[in-house]
Amino acid sequence: MSRIAIIAGSGALPAAVAAAVTDPVVAAMDGFLPDGLVPDLVFRLERLAPLLRELAARDVERVIFAGAVRRPTLDPALFDPQTAAMVPRILAAMRGGDDGLLRAVVDVFEEAGFEVVGVSDLAPGLVPPEGVLAGALTERDRLDTDRAAQIVGALGSVDVGQGTVVADGLCLAVETLPGTDAMLDWVAATRQGKGGVFFKAPKPEQDRRIDLPTLGVTTIRRAVAAGLSCVAWEAGGVILLDRDALVAEAAEQGITLWARAS
Repeated sequence: MSRIAIIAGSGALPAAVAAAVTDPVVAAMDGFLPDGLVPDLVFRLERLAPLLRELAARDVERVIFAGAVRRPTLDPALFDPQTAAMVPRILAAMRGGDDGLLRAVVDVFEEAGFEVVGVSDLAPGLVPPEGVLAGALTERDRLDTDRAAQIVGALGSVDVGQGTVVADGLCLAVETLPGTDAMLDWVAATRQGKGGVFFKAPKPEQDRRIDLPTLGVTTIRRAVAAGLSCVAWEAGGVILLDRDALVAEAAEQGITLWARAS
């Protein structure tokens, strides 16, 4: 019987995906081990070809990428001949931004005969459809979210980030390499006043099988600390980690959660 491999990075997402899959093979990247999940394999990018062979030997036919990784420092001494042949392609993709690198890695897996699937294929409950999940949406929240969606679309078109904070139509911050937490913490430390929206969405041309943005309970807490009234995201394009706890936290804190139609 064919199996599914979870190519895992750090964070809670790999365990959430594993809970929705029967008998997965968990292959974690060295230095980026997942939370709450013991991997079957730990690999380095310099040994990608042996990983592909091992997955095939374990009857894997489909793979899913889940979890956070940063660009690793490559050690030339660790490359095997087959992986070394991929190096020029991988290095060229790394210079092209995160999306280019992820597409190159997906291509390598597909060329090896694996089907790459997304979170919405295996665990659709993690990717909610349109609707208000907590609180009450105000017209101000709606207008700020419309503005934020325009900004995130512009950022994503040049592979910069997937989130922004907007209040009264003004952009207070955009997400860059340090990530969502750093952006929200900066807003909390520098802004005056209350209200506004944190909005998150995939990049316009993003392959939605990989690197979908995620939201968790800590996101809600940081948004509250930043004085925001709403956390919104593109419906069907953002993963909610521990959804029940996230919705309960938002209800307790009095902040609106909105999955906005694209």
